[in-house]
Amino acid sequence: MRLKPAVFLDRDGVINEDSDEYVKSWDEYHIYPGALDALRRLHEARCEVYLVTNQAGIGRGVYPYQNLLDILLRLRLTAHHAGGMLHGIAFCPHRKDENCHCRKPQPGMLQKLAAKYGLDLSRSVLVGDSCTDIQAAQAVGCATIFLHTRGAERSADHLAECALPPNFQADSLAEATTLLLRLHLCGHTMRPS
Repeated sequence: MRLKPAVFLDRDGVINEDSDEYVKSWDEYHIYPGALDALRRLHEARCEVYLVTNQAGIGRGVYPYQNLLDILLRLRLTAHHAGGMLHGIAFCPHRKDENCHCRKPQPGMLQKLAAKYGLDLSRSVLVGDSCTDIQAAQAVGCATIFLHTRGAERSADHLAECALPPNFQADSLAEATTLLLRLHLCGHTMRPS
């Protein structure tokens, strides 16, 4: 079986607005302008899209597991109605101090999805808004696109934490999608600096 390339997306700060208080319910889930259209464009380009998201709020007891499942189901349906598709989802409910293999910057979620869906990580790309996203992708050979959605100062802090810079940077998922499709990043081993 030939392994397939994929586009991995972080959730909070990529598809929707992030919150220091955690996104605890669908009522608090605010999708960025252009994000659903970006998912549609990726689907039309036959890019398989997978979500990889740290959700430590569960481990901290801030919101229940069921709330996360509700948000993810509604997101999947909303993306589908907009013409997009999330082919698979992985999440880590653990706190940072639990040192699990799935919590980014560890690459466990990417490896799990790759094994389950037959994905070629070396021909895939991850779009994220934090250093931990970039580090997880780099650990398994994915190309990376860093989004500046946290504000200039916080984004600069995250970039400074990365031992290796991301391959590309963009201001939104919409802009990252244009870049990804123009450069044919999904499915190619191209690694511009």
